[in-house]
Amino acid sequence: MAEIPTHTLNDGTTLPAIGFGTYPLRGEDGTASIVSALEAGYRLVDTAVNYENETEVGEALRRSGLSRDEVFVTSKIPGRHHGYDDAVASVRSSLERLGLERTDLHLIHWPNPGQGRYVEAWRALVALRDEGLVRSIGVSNFTEEHLERIIDDTGVTPAVNQVELHPRFPQEHMRAVHDRLGIRTEAWSPMGKRRAPLEEDAVTSAAQSHGVSPGQVILRWHVQLGSLPIPKSADPGRQAQNLDVFGFELTPEQVAAISSLAEPDGRLFGGDPDTHEEM
Repeated sequence: MAEIPTHTLNDGTTLPAIGFGTYPLRGEDGTASIVSALEAGYRLVDTAVNYENETEVGEALRRSGLSRDEVFVTSKIPGRHHGYDDAVASVRSSLERLGLERTDLHLIHWPNPGQGRYVEAWRALVALRDEGLVRSIGVSNFTEEHLERIIDDTGVTPAVNQVELHPRFPQEHMRAVHDRLGIRTEAWSPMGKRRAPLEEDAVTSAAQSHGVSPGQVILRWHVQLGSLPIPKSADPGRQAQNLDVFGFELTPEQVAAISSLAEPDGRLFGGDPDTHEEM
């Protein structure tokens, strides 16, 4: 397996170019699946308060035998914790459940614009970063308007915006916004879940030409777009396969063909970040 490259974030920290998603891995089976992913070579693990599995992630880290500095741990503040004090308490509670002294990346899970307190949550993350409880800070599901508001308010640009991104919904506009602002794009649901285009000609022909699986082609498409995918699988074989996407390269034509699978509104979640409220 080729070595996993890294990305340098706008705050100078580095993180692996692919991560492991943990939703909805819970309980003993969830812990075992996360341990399996770490044994396969994943070094970026993504969790959240709303996934209700931070305890499992922390236990998996301890069982893995890896040193703390070898694994990049991400968690997220839920919508119900957007007030400044609530956000600070949320991060501290996450650290308790994880059994860690700091997280490597902490995100605001959703902007909740109807509630309108995401700026407070962002101010709290800036303070927690300065205090050393969080190494890097970012957001998830933010639009251009949401990003500009928190940057204007604090002068601090998120290191990451984690958004839904897959061949049916390639997020061209937000990727361009991120490039302009110096924000790393992370992709949740990088395959597209049940709508994954695993049988589309653009994907299967590329898989055949490179001798890899359709899933590996889609994850490689992310890598070449500059998107950091966070696939989830409880199957050890699939975990290893998903990680093995750095030993081949799609042609520009193959990347374009996969991007052309975009649909007018190909998002899996039916709502809009401007209106959706997340608890």
